[in-house]
Amino acid sequence: MALPKEQESFYKQTLENAKKEILRIEKEMEKEVAEFKARMAELQKQKEAVRQIYDGAAEILGVPNEFEEEEEKE
Repeated sequence: MALPKEQESFYKQTLENAKKEILRIEKEMEKEVAEFKARMAELQKQKEAVRQIYDGAAEILGVPNEFEEEEEKE
């Protein structure tokens, strides 16, 4: 059963609009993931730097390194 021209035009436009919206959302998702990954990398670097300070202080004081103990448990 063929659609009347008016309905066919409506559904074609709806299809095109939905496709454009899906592509827009996918771009936004990619952007958000990239920003998240960049932030996580930044935090990882900060953590590593502070961890070196902590490790050194624990060694100088001769106290147990809680983080090493946790890593050994895992």
